[in-house]
Amino acid sequence: MFRDTQSSWLSTLRHDVPASLVVSLVAVPLSLGIAMASGAPLTAGLIAAVVGGIVAGALGGSAVQVSGPAAGLSLVVVDLVHTYGWRATCMITLLAGAVQLVLGVFKAARAALAVSPAVLHGMLAAVGVIIALSQLHIVLGGSSQRSAIANLIELPGQILHLHGHKVAVGVLTITVLALWTRLPRRVKAVPAPLAALLTAAVTAWAFGWDVTRVDLSGGVSDWAFPVLPQGDWHLVVASVLLVALLAGCESLLCSVAVDGMHGGRRADLDQELTGQGVANMVSGALGGLPVAGVIVRSTANVAAGGRTRWSTILHGVWVLVFATGFGWSITLIPLEALAALLVFIGMQMVNLGHIRKVHGHGEVPVYVVTLVTVILLGLAEGVLAGLALAALLALRRLTWVTVLKREERDGRLHVTISGSLTFLGVPRLTHELRTIPAGTPVDLDLNIDFMDNGAFEAIHSWRLDHERMGGTVDIDELHDEWYALAASGAHMLPVKSPPKAPDRWWLPWAHRRRRPEPAPLDGAVAGAPECLLTAGAREYHRSTAPLVRPIFTELARRQQPTHLFITCADSRIMPSLITASGPGDLFTVRNIGNLVPRRGSEPHDDSMVAAIEYATQVLGVHTITVCGHSGCGAMAGVLSGGVQAGSLPGLRRWLRHGDHSLATFIDTEGDRLHSGALDVLCRVNVQQQLENLRTYRKVDEQVRAGKLELVGLFFDIGSARVHMVPPLRPSNAARTFDHPVAAGEE
Repeated sequence: MFRDTQSSWLSTLRHDVPASLVVSLVAVPLSLGIAMASGAPLTAGLIAAVVGGIVAGALGGSAVQVSGPAAGLSLVVVDLVHTYGWRATCMITLLAGAVQLVLGVFKAARAALAVSPAVLHGMLAAVGVIIALSQLHIVLGGSSQRSAIANLIELPGQILHLHGHKVAVGVLTITVLALWTRLPRRVKAVPAPLAALLTAAVTAWAFGWDVTRVDLSGGVSDWAFPVLPQGDWHLVVASVLLVALLAGCESLLCSVAVDGMHGGRRADLDQELTGQGVANMVSGALGGLPVAGVIVRSTANVAAGGRTRWSTILHGVWVLVFATGFGWSITLIPLEALAALLVFIGMQMVNLGHIRKVHGHGEVPVYVVTLVTVILLGLAEGVLAGLALAALLALRRLTWVTVLKREERDGRLHVTISGSLTFLGVPRLTHELRTIPAGTPVDLDLNIDFMDNGAFEAIHSWRLDHERMGGTVDIDELHDEWYALAASGAHMLPVKSPPKAPDRWWLPWAHRRRRPEPAPLDGAVAGAPECLLTAGAREYHRSTAPLVRPIFTELARRQQPTHLFITCADSRIMPSLITASGPGDLFTVRNIGNLVPRRGSEPHDDSMVAAIEYATQVLGVHTITVCGHSGCGAMAGVLSGGVQAGSLPGLRRWLRHGDHSLATFIDTEGDRLHSGALDVLCRVNVQQQLENLRTYRKVDEQVRAGKLELVGLFFDIGSARVHMVPPLRPSNAARTFDHPVAAGEE
């Protein structure tokens, strides 16, 4: 118990304390800038940073997320300050925290994730544009207007009347921020915002520039009790809900994003929402800005090595120490430098990566409508417009049905229906099906993820009518059997032929209901295997390629397999099937008998050596797996001493690499053969090939260092089961099992 406690404290001192110092250096300038953009006292930003670190860090559900004042909420706060005043805005923050607390208690956090990310990304981008436009006027020596349009209209006049020193400070700040990421790593240990503000402050002081200094009236101790907002209570309630939902959604989405950056415990979203609620109640009561999870500070925390919530809590403590002990230093910062920092942050909020993501899912219209509406009308209006458009697009997708027709050489018509088949898509579906000529033999593929009763009735009625007119309809469902299940329950509807189970991609051609028809090639004999492969390739391109194209588009850039898989060339072995792996997972090598020639053995073979070297030293695989199988013909040849190889000199020479397996088999089983001798040799051969792998120096070194794992598998063809095979020589990096374990039971 004492050792665990001591280890925990040592880990905190080693990782969390340095990370908290880095995050606090990021948090102070950002908190001041966001308070300035929100039209609130600058101390309000520091209060929110302290409360977000200590309270949200201690009570939240994420170990490494850092909370504080968020730029995405500044547009709401500035409007609330103008409408109700600062003290009333603090009360709205307090009440919004109470709403978040209730939602967290009632486990409503997951519902917040149902908001389209395109809406949130568009909202944040619009807020960034508005912040940048408003603060650009301050950088130029003027004052910001109430709306983004007004700021845009006044911008040309502001540029014509530049204020030299103030503009120079702003340009210097932005230049430092832009160039800081290109500096050496040791220099970048100082956060860019802090470096930019220090550079601007020192330069302005050294040259005696005429700039506006930050006014930090009093200190963090100044506090006025929040008061209830005066006015229409409907609008007040709407403001409370808006702050609660926006802050909650931003915190939860940030928490989910941060989970992908570290390998620790995943966040408890309900607990996180509860912690955010308490933090907002405390921040509002102390006169601070609304609190939310902030991706910039959270990313800095993870990058700096933060591992537990202590880094978040301590960051709040450091901000408090700075605000109470060194608050006077803030007054040395030029106001134009803070404004320039906000301009830079605002432009960064227009994230091109987010645009590419929403583009890939066809949600750019939602992003653009949200962005434009927030800029022109306001935050609430923009979010509502984005949500409405996202709902309309989702409804449109339910109505959109794709019907592709292609006439085959044999006179059959191939029809593919894709999408979600609901009653909303029935009109288009019916129109397309009725264009099929009567009496035509039809192969109908249903590549669908849902079918309701209305869509089933439309397809089934058309099928009956088409068959009544002399045509034939062969229905194949590529995914779930929506049509087959519905047809089996349609007692009142006559079915000419019972639904048949759809073909599966892993079935042999001989077992399929509809084999790929041979496609004669120039100079080839019709019906030859090459022709079946060509037809199969066309079938893949028609039905499977559209489903896997996104995966292969990503894999096209680079292959990053984690396993080198060595197995037999036997046609009954399908590595991806028996390992449930997908594209890009296995770097596969197949040969007769899944043999690995020992280093320096004769006859010399470089093909296997090349594969091992490339997999371990270039691709950096973590595991090498040797997979044998029952009834292996190569092992039968080894067991017969090469007799079964007959007049195949190449095969006889290759099987010499199995002599060590035969010798190991004789050592363990003796020289008397029995009925199961062949399969025993097949298993022993797997063990021997694992041993052969360790004759290669690089492989053996990686195994001993724990960087590479050697795994043996045995596929029993008759039972279709995969068993683990222990190595002959256990090591610290090789798995060992007391008994064979079927795949899926490990």
